[in-house]
This record gives sequence, structure tokens and C-alpha cells, in this order.
Amino acid sequence: MSDFLFYAVAFALLLGVLIVVHELGHYALARLVGVKVLRFSIGFGRPLFLWRAGKDGTEWAVGVFPLGGYVRMLGEESEDEVPASERHRCFDRQDVWKRMLIVAAGPLANLVLAVVLHWGLFMSGTEELRPVLGQPAAESAAAAAGIRNGERVLKAGGEPVDTWGDLRWILLRRMMEQDSMALELIDGRGEINIRHLALAEARNPEPGQDPIGLLGLRLFRPVVPAIVGRVDSGGAAAAAGLSPGDVLLDIGGKPVESWYDVVRTVQDSPDVPLRFRYRRDGKTASVDVTPTRTGSNGREIGRIGVMVADSALDRSDLSIVMRHAPGPAFGKALEETWDKSLFTLRMMGRMLTGALSWRNISGPVTIADYAGQSARLGAEHYLRFMALVSISLAVLNLLPIPVLDGGHLLYDVAEIARGRPLSERWLMIGQKIGLALIVILMVFALYNDFTRLVSG
Repeated sequence: MSDFLFYAVAFALLLGVLIVVHELGHYALARLVGVKVLRFSIGFGRPLFLWRAGKDGTEWAVGVFPLGGYVRMLGEESEDEVPASERHRCFDRQDVWKRMLIVAAGPLANLVLAVVLHWGLFMSGTEELRPVLGQPAAESAAAAAGIRNGERVLKAGGEPVDTWGDLRWILLRRMMEQDSMALELIDGRGEINIRHLALAEARNPEPGQDPIGLLGLRLFRPVVPAIVGRVDSGGAAAAAGLSPGDVLLDIGGKPVESWYDVVRTVQDSPDVPLRFRYRRDGKTASVDVTPTRTGSNGREIGRIGVMVADSALDRSDLSIVMRHAPGPAFGKALEETWDKSLFTLRMMGRMLTGALSWRNISGPVTIADYAGQSARLGAEHYLRFMALVSISLAVLNLLPIPVLDGGHLLYDVAEIARGRPLSERWLMIGQKIGLALIVILMVFALYNDFTRLVSG
């Protein structure tokens, strides 16, 4: 499967699942409180597929524009002709609290999906990197803090740290609120040290920049012997004759000190013939290998289709499998979803105040790219990304902007405060303002997507 097709399928599956879950939330609550649903649509515009099902003859449709969906209920539009026998099933005839539940059910369904995905991942067990730090970048905040190669993080800001992901998440949350944070570290001799890491310089990264990298923090990279493990049958290495167990000595005349030298040289040489010198069964030989050009993270790299030998690397020194019982896993899933929801809100707030660049807004092209990248890494990474996008979709829809679910909830709150619904004139004004805001947001997102594509 080509990269484009693979990424397109990964994006379509991601978007399809999130939209269906969102709209099913609206649909299920509407049916629960007795409201008649006229159409359930994935996508907008002219239906590509349309069929009727259920005792109410609900239309199930797939629209020509797939970026969204909607549930149309009886009585939502003024031109609906409603027989007297069905007026009690109209959306606009329901108590305001019932209407609020129906509207809120879509974003809540996305949050529930995120909880379920996290719950499953925490129960099944995920292999994660240990928080062992490498030599920090020169003149960085990490170097100024005195962090040394091989130190492992025990606590960050007083919070326990088990994995590299834990450390990243704590840093991302704290850097928006404070200028420095204490790291409790342990070195190879068992000595515990406290380092004070300055956070301010990574608070407003440019699009594409990793704020953790801006702090100078790096993962520890042990010296991994350059021993060939698995060899893909259709790769350039197999075609050239490399086999599992071969010890790579030099590439293009340059000595190979570790497996990372192999990765770096191959990735930097797409379509460039390279002479590999290796040792097999005590004998030295050479072979020419031409890395195949392939796309990765927006750039062209070379690949030859080999993996490092498992025996060359003790994975337990670098990674840990985190697995939880159902009860603790559910609690952790709730906490993860709540924390990321609040973080998303804070990020949106920083964009509104100008503290964070609007260039950080991602559009469909960037999301499709990340969907493809995460799918390449495996089901665990793809499901994590799906949970993250589901949370973002829920938070975005709950914003008090007319045309979004949050805007409808705002109308309902105004109705409760006034004791009567807003006039049709105010509803139309709100719709126009909301639509304009969404168009502006989409223009920003698509512009950011375009500039990322151009800049690579």
C-alpha cells in the first residue's frame, strides 16, 4: 500500500469513528427522551448513500463532504410540517433541560470514547520508555540545571514519574503555569540529586518544535552494537545479501560505532549506493546497498529493511511495560481524559490571549499526517492518537460558539435566565457570527497545513 493511500485510510478511519460516536451520542439521547430523528448523516451536502431504517423511517446518509456530520430531529427547522399527533416528539417542544442533554450528548460521547480507549490500553499493557535522560543539549535549560547523561527521573514537580511519557506530560502542563520545576533524579551509583529546570523558554514553541527538546532534555541513548536482526525479504538489504547476525563494521569507509550510526547514514542517503563492510562467521566481506527513498514525517529518507538484533539491546534497561487491573485502569483513564481536556482548554485560552501562536492550530492535512504516522507505529499509538483527537473534538464542540454544540447550550442557558427562548432574530445573528468564526478558524488551520507542507 502506498504511503498516500495508507495515510488516507488511517485518517478516514479516525474521522469516521469520531464522527459516528459523536452523532450517536445525539441520536441516542434524542431517542431516549422521545424525540423523533429524521436523519443521521455522516458528512454534509448531497448524500452519496441514503437508506431508511427503524420504525420511524429514519434516514441514514453519507454526505459528499465527510468532515463532520449531523442528526436532524423533528421540529428543529421552522419549515418542518408536524402532524398534531407527533408534536410531542418535536425537539423544540421538549423541556429545555432535555434539549441541553441531547446537545451535550455528542461531545460527552467523544469523552466517553477517550476514556474507553485509555482504559483498554492501560489494561492491555503498553510498552513505554523509561525516563532516563541523555546528555543535554549545550547551553540549554537542562544543561544549566546540571542534568547529566544517564540520570533517571524519579519525580517531576513532586509528581512520581514512571515513564518518559509521564515526564513529558508533567512538563507540558507545568510550563504553562510556572517558570521552573524541581526534578528528582537518580544516577547510576544510586545517588539522588535535585535539579531545578527553567521552563519559560519552551512556553511558546514555534509550530513543529518540540517544547521538551527546547529545554534540552533528551532520551538516554546507550551504545547499541551494530548487529543485524530481522531482514525484510523485499528490502534493499536482503537483495544485497545481508543476513541476521551480520556485524556491520563500516559504511562508505566510515567506521560504525553503534546501530545509531547505521540508522543515521542510511536515512541520510536515499537512492545513494553505500558500501557496507561486515563480519559474518569470523570472516569480513563487503556489499553494496542502495537505500530505498521513502517519505517520513514530511521528509524523504532512505531505508534498507533491517532491524537491530534483539540480543544487541537489553530492552528492560530502556523500556517498561505498564499494565493495570481493571479498577485502577479505569481511574487512570478518567484522570488522563480529564487532564487532557483541561490542557486543551488552557491551550485554546493561551491562543486567544496571544500567549501561544495561532500557527499551532492544526487542520485536516496535519491530522491526517499524524494519523498515518501513529498507525505506522502500531495499534497502541494509533488508539492513543484517536483518544487525543476525540478529546480535542469534544472540547472544541463545547465552546460557546453558535453553530457548535456549546453555542446551542449557551442559547439554552439564556432561555433559562430569561424564562423564554431567544427571538428568531437573535438566533440568526448568532448563527452568522458563529459561522464566521468557524470559517476563520478553518482558514487558519488550512493555511497552517499549507505552510507546513511547503516548508516540509
